[in-house]
This record gives sequence, C-alpha cells and structure tokens, in this order.
Amino acid sequence: MTTRDVDLDDLTVAAAVARLADRSLRASDLLDACLARLHALSGSLNAFITVTEDEARRAAAAADVARVAGRSQGPLHGIPIALKDLIDQQGVRTTAASRVRDEAPLAATDAAVTARLRAAGAVLVGKCNLHEFAFGSTNQDSAFGPVRHPSDPTRLAGGSSGGSAVAVATGMALAALGSDTGGSVRIPAAACGIVGLKPAFGEVPLDGVVPLSVSLDHIGPLCRTAEDAWLLHTVLAAVPADHAAPPPPRTLSLLRARVLRGYFLDLLEDDVRERFESAVRQLADRGARIHEGRIAHADEIVRTYAAITVPEAVAWHAPTLATHADRYTAVVRERLEAGRQLPAVEYLQAQARRRVLRQEVAQALDDCDILLLPTLPCVAPHIGQANVRFGEQELPARVALLRLTQLFNLTGHPAVTLPCGNTKEGLPVGLQIAGRDTRELIGWARGIEREVESSKIVIAAWNARR
Repeated sequence: MTTRDVDLDDLTVAAAVARLADRSLRASDLLDACLARLHALSGSLNAFITVTEDEARRAAAAADVARVAGRSQGPLHGIPIALKDLIDQQGVRTTAASRVRDEAPLAATDAAVTARLRAAGAVLVGKCNLHEFAFGSTNQDSAFGPVRHPSDPTRLAGGSSGGSAVAVATGMALAALGSDTGGSVRIPAAACGIVGLKPAFGEVPLDGVVPLSVSLDHIGPLCRTAEDAWLLHTVLAAVPADHAAPPPPRTLSLLRARVLRGYFLDLLEDDVRERFESAVRQLADRGARIHEGRIAHADEIVRTYAAITVPEAVAWHAPTLATHADRYTAVVRERLEAGRQLPAVEYLQAQARRRVLRQEVAQALDDCDILLLPTLPCVAPHIGQANVRFGEQELPARVALLRLTQLFNLTGHPAVTLPCGNTKEGLPVGLQIAGRDTRELIGWARGIEREVESSKIVIAAWNARR
C-alpha cells in the first residue's frame, strides 16, 4: 500500500481503528500518508511548530508489530494524533508559540493527557502552532507566524488551537488536542469545518499543560465526527470501560432543543445566519421540538470573562513578565500588562456574575436536552483584519470570534461545534450545541450530524499541488 492508497479526505478515527484492527491498513502506511500531507502543506499553512517524525515512525512500526502478534495497544492503536504546543510531550520543548520559552528545557514527562494517548496506542506526530500562550482567538499572534486557513490561506484559521484544527481538516493527523479557555477548540474547529469538543469542566486533567486561566481552561479533541470526539474523550477523561462505548445517535424526533436568541443572534453575518437557520429548520423537519429562550444576563458575558481570564493569566505570567517582557508578542504583552491594573474587587464581582450565568444556563436546560446557537458570528477573518462588521456595528476580530463560545467556559457546561454547511464563498459555518452531560451531548451531536448538511473543505494549497 502507498500513501496514494490511503484516502485521508474522509477518513475518520473510528474508520481507521476498524481498518487497522482488521489489518486492511497498516499504522505505518497511515502515518506515511499523514506525513506526506504534513510536509506538503504545513509550510504554507503553518500548522506545526515541531514535527516528531522519528518518534512517530517508531511508534507506528511498533503498532504494526503488535497487531501482527495479535496484541491491541488500546482504543487508539496506530492512530496519528497531534498536540497543541502547550501540552507537554516528553523529550520535546513546549514552546506555547512564544519566544519566552526559547530556552525552556525539554519536557521531562508527558502531560497527563499525552500519557493517556500513548497508553491508548496513539502515534504522536508533532506539536501544533497556536496563538501565543493561547491568549487570543485569531492565531495571528504567534512567535512562529499565523496559522492559515486551508480553504483560503489569506484568512486566519481561528484560535487559539488553529494549528490543531488545520492539521485535522487537511489530514496531517486524524485528530488533535487543543485547549479551550473561551472557545479555543470550538472556534478553529468551526472555522475549518470540523468537530471540536469542550467537555464539562474538570473531566479532563490539566497537569502538564501551560495554563491560561486555571478556572476556565479545558482540554478537548478536534476531529471529524462526533463519534471520533467521543473516542478521544473516553481516553482523555479515562472514562470507565463499561461507559466507553460511543453513545448511539439519538433520534431527532425525541429532541427538545432551545435556540438562544437575543445576544446570541443579534450580531451575525448574513451567511452565518442563513446556515444556522437552515440547520434549525432541518432539525424541526425531522421532528425535533424547537423552543426559544434567552440568557437574561448574556450582556455580562464579555466583561465577566475578561475580568476572570486576564488576572488569572497575569498571575501565572508575572515572573516571566518581570524578566522577559520583550520576548512576548506585542499584543499579548500589552494585554498582560494592562491586566496588572485590574483591582481584585473586579475579579470577585466577576465570579459572582459567573455563578448567575451558570444558574441561567442550567435553567435554560431544565426542560430541554440541548441549547442551539452558532459557534461563530462570522466566517474566518482575513489575516491582519482588525474588525468584523455586522450591519452598522463593528467588533474587533478577536472579540467577535469569542462572542458565542465564552459562556460555556464560564458555566462549565459541555459544548461541541458541528459543521453545518458553507457560505456562498465556500467557507465553513459551525453549529454549536451545549448540554448538561458530555456523553448525552455526544449522542445528540451524532444524531444531528447525520441529518444536518455538513461542510465541505476545499484544501486550496493541496489542490494547487495536484
């Protein structure tokens, strides 16, 4: 089998697991195909900071030997997976996309999630580019340059886990890990037309991950289907074996969904609104009961999020700001230095507002299974684009990208983005669903993705090489 015989465009983790198990596909051939994509595209799209090719080849070869011997290494046996470069991988420098860490020692141990991936048989292909220290939603401010959108390299991939999203969307890896503090898994996943899961707060350990905001940080998978998201989540969260089987797709005629209106739909680009409303209609046409509702204090989300994130980030960065401030990108440095001036009372008041928002989301879910809203109010902005216009109103691009995802970091509820079609320009749009429980949410996500029009990814740089 050659790399041309491995069709990466539609290959899912679940399908690859099955093919590796029946030996119709070798782990080494799958890795070769992913590395061929990586070497062809990563230079133009800038998805990776470090490629651990030698280690990956050894792991894939060992996976093949084990398979021939009839031994399973785990549920991800032979699956190529990438890590966001703020997650420790033993023997590799964790850069967090910052020159601040140029002399940082190589990681002495794996992060908890990295160790769990290895124990499950995953093949680690490298460390993905990100917004510096994950402190931004565009992936533009990285010491290694911006991550570019696979369909239009003049656009951003979204952040902060942009490299992870591009790696999966283009087949450089079958799945990747990202961190999500205000949407950093869901934002680039939606922008690039793939699935991104933010699990419930506290389900996945953060040991060995460079923090941004300790009370808001989550680790989640970026992949191609909701089933794949669950397969990754069971490993990352160490879900007990008797609960690890993927939840079956839920029947949409049994779905009770609440569309969040007001703040969440007030500022949308026209194409995004059209795709979202089409997705809701498709659910209703299949028997789902669609309710509407609002979060009473939604207008408090942005300032509440900022008043928690920035002080928590400043607390962690204070030592390096004192000694290496000049090594930060200008935008991240300015945000951190401004955060030093925030009074403690604002942080405490924000935590009180956060509790109110958590209660309001819980109430919105009282008589419904899921909440529905767009993942992003706009398509991926152009590199260097300062603002996004919504009719007569403009928002800074970084603020716009975070607008619809921050809420569920504040409340801790699980949320997932699913692709729900393309704009007239061919850019993907994401449908965000949130719920009470991660497993239940994935069951509904699997039902929805079977019925709602998905997004098509055109890899511009790859097509140009063919």
